[in-house]
Amino acid sequence: MAVIEFELTKEFRDRFQEALDQRDDQFIRATLEDVKAADVSSLLYEFNSEESKYVMDLLPIERQAEIINDLDEDTRREFLKIYNSSEIAAFVNLLDSDDAADIINELPIQQREEVLSGLDTELRIQVTELLRYEDNVAGGLMAKELIKARADWTVVQCIEEIRKQAEKVTTFYTVYVVDNFNRLLGRVPIQDLIVSDANKLVADIYEEDIVRVTTSTDVREVAEIMRRYDLESVPVVNVQGQLVGRITIDDIVDVITELAEEERQMMAGISEDVEEDDSVWRNARARLPWLLIGILGGILSARIMGVFEDELARITAIAFFIPLIQATGGNVGIQSSSIVVQTLANPGFVDEGIWKRLLKVFLVALLNALFLSVIVYGLNVLFDGEPRLSRVVSIALFSVVIFASLIGTITPLILNRMGFNPALASGPFITTMNDLLGLGIYFSIVHLLL
Repeated sequence: MAVIEFELTKEFRDRFQEALDQRDDQFIRATLEDVKAADVSSLLYEFNSEESKYVMDLLPIERQAEIINDLDEDTRREFLKIYNSSEIAAFVNLLDSDDAADIINELPIQQREEVLSGLDTELRIQVTELLRYEDNVAGGLMAKELIKARADWTVVQCIEEIRKQAEKVTTFYTVYVVDNFNRLLGRVPIQDLIVSDANKLVADIYEEDIVRVTTSTDVREVAEIMRRYDLESVPVVNVQGQLVGRITIDDIVDVITELAEEERQMMAGISEDVEEDDSVWRNARARLPWLLIGILGGILSARIMGVFEDELARITAIAFFIPLIQATGGNVGIQSSSIVVQTLANPGFVDEGIWKRLLKVFLVALLNALFLSVIVYGLNVLFDGEPRLSRVVSIALFSVVIFASLIGTITPLILNRMGFNPALASGPFITTMNDLLGLGIYFSIVHLLL
């Protein structure tokens, strides 16, 4: 089947809205017949739930399951409110166990039980098991569908079993080998089965040394493992070493995207996972904590300047350089913390030695501080002809760059050691802290040298 390239233009949206208003079923079916599920999902975002349900009811149940599975979590939760439990169960029955568990987990508790009771027996057992795990561990991310074989089977037996099991597994990259107690022994790539002699035993061709994760492994660690070893899928075992599921690359891509969005919002000073179309109160509440920290920092900055009121009164020119000191310190701190946060994703960061890292940070800060302070000194002398004040500003800038860089490096390390997300160290938090540090250093140097 050819898949058409879909583009949601204003003209197309208006034409589709017209077809909806006129209940032009033929146009709607013809338009969406060969469009990918992800593109249909993006179209449904443009309409209200009732209109979207009308469109969905015109499509085969298999397409409905695909499309609803592709909706983002918040939109899907609202959309499913107009479906009854039996309707939801009908398309959940067509999904893989991990996707089915995700959708059911988004439903109210009472409806969750009703939908579970409407599932096929095997899927119900699988989903019930998956619902026991938290979302942030491998057990909550894995799918139960996989292909497995026994080590004492022949290649031809294994291929026959693959044909039977593959009816319930949409995509698979490898066959996992287990013993009589379902303990994971290794894996056999599909290509090895195809080229091997039909009477050869699986025990003779499977790979024993394979990467695996446990049901309690954090999803961040799973993502790092799959990235490091370039895996399409990774098996999941329980504490007894028994094979209980697998995690595929498409699941990990979703996790990486969510984690990146979470860190981006945290670095921007947004404390909750919010979208543009969330309520005004939710958006305001997500921004307020860090804005309050910024206000507190501003008040403390004013108090610091108040301590040095006499210096400001005698030499008003020193006030002109306060924005320069604060902006440079904030930028240096953000750069340092952002690099550390990014590097902390690599487990080898700590293994390489913290002191070696800090020495490198100090040398980089020293080079930048020298370069910036020399430029500022030269420009101030050139334009103002005041070498004494220029020297003080340059010394203060040099010190601020050094300290801001060290603070920007150490803060995410401390937060990470304490179990907090190190992304907290980027954005408003580190900027406010470096503003206070910069002012303190600047006025202290002014007091001592002028």
